Amino acid sequence: MNALKKYLGIVWIALALFVAYFAVDIFGGKLSSGKQDDLVFGIIIFFILLPMIVSGLLIFGWYAINNEYKD
Repeated sequence: MNALKKYLGIVWIALALFVAYFAVDIFGGKLSSGKQDDLVFGIIIFFILLPMIVSGLLIFGWYAINNEYKD
């Protein structure tokens, strides 16, 4: 079971990197579209939601790799 947790830790870290890339790729156009609504939405995504989601996935994956969840 611990080996499965380590492999899933790698999956969580890869998922965090994929989410970061996907968000920058898709929502990057929102910041440069020129519309006020898109700008507000892009700022909320980039500076509030994206760091929380990516850091949460990275921390969860890091703890899974380092056997912090072995109990």
